[in-house]
Amino acid sequence: MPRSKRNPLSAFNLSFLDIMFCGFGAVVLLVLIVNSQMVRSRNRHHQDLRARVELLQSEVKAEEKLLAQLRNSLEDTDSEVIEMRGRAEVVTEKIRVTTQETAQYQNLSLARRQDIKKLQSDLKTMDSVQRRDLASIKARKETGKKALKFTGQGHRQYLTGLRLGGRHVLLLVDASASMMDTTIIGIIRLRNLPEQTRMQSRKWRQSVRTARWLLANLPQQSKVKVFTFNTDTHPLGASGKKWVSASDSGELTRIMSDIEHTLPQNGTDMFRAFSLAAHLSPQPDNIILLTDGLPTIGAAGPEGSKVTSEQRVDFFLQAASRLPSNANVNTILFPLEGDPMAAAMFWRLAVSTNGSFLTPASDWP
Repeated sequence: MPRSKRNPLSAFNLSFLDIMFCGFGAVVLLVLIVNSQMVRSRNRHHQDLRARVELLQSEVKAEEKLLAQLRNSLEDTDSEVIEMRGRAEVVTEKIRVTTQETAQYQNLSLARRQDIKKLQSDLKTMDSVQRRDLASIKARKETGKKALKFTGQGHRQYLTGLRLGGRHVLLLVDASASMMDTTIIGIIRLRNLPEQTRMQSRKWRQSVRTARWLLANLPQQSKVKVFTFNTDTHPLGASGKKWVSASDSGELTRIMSDIEHTLPQNGTDMFRAFSLAAHLSPQPDNIILLTDGLPTIGAAGPEGSKVTSEQRVDFFLQAASRLPSNANVNTILFPLEGDPMAAAMFWRLAVSTNGSFLTPASDWP
């Protein structure tokens, strides 16, 4: 076989390849250099972005914390607003109550000023009466007349048919709350007023004047005991310990002073008063009763806040059974609404005990 002919090596071909490889190496080197630069730049950029992210995250956390604080502050503010509204309502209510109380106090102050004027007038009257009484006492010491003088108007100083005699005279004066007025409404109104006003009520002053008239007109040889009664009995002067002579001006004056300072109050326990009369020694032969109606309390004590007319009659019969058998009972009945059986029962008592019964005029004595 014929020997193949090889192409001969060309220097140009080798040079071209060298150039190509060199160029390729340069490109690769350039790419590596550029890529390294880009990686560094990208890393720096990423670091900057991470720093900004961290900064933003810290700012977000700070804002979230501030937002939580603001929410808590808002809740506290809402609570304070609710509390202030409650306080405002309380203050408004106090203002309303204070305004009402101020109006009431103004009305009460006006009423009290009127009461003070009336009391001043009554005190002037009492002073003049006291001066007359002192003059009367002085005159009695000089002339030996009655131990207690009563100054009336014209012929109002006497009553016809009332038995004032007897060796031992027991005077029982009803001092219950009903003795302040003739009407239930008037009694309720006076019961809530000051004590001095209640003691100066018109009906009670009439009862006090009646007691004075009786003591002033008792026979000088008689002996007397004086008790007030409501839910209990109360002796006046020294008459709780002994029978007092009707001629003892000093003791009768003390008795009248005690009556003047007696406050009408509570219910009427006539059973206790009549039982007292039965236990005195010696027993009275004449009982003079100043009252305005049938009792509201029986032998067993109070039986509730309301008492019917039938119960009052029963309480009276219980009390009348305790009276001394030999005593005359003379009743002076002052008017009171709502007790229709009182006049009939006291009239029957006067008839059965050989006593007397009367109802005085509003301006007597």
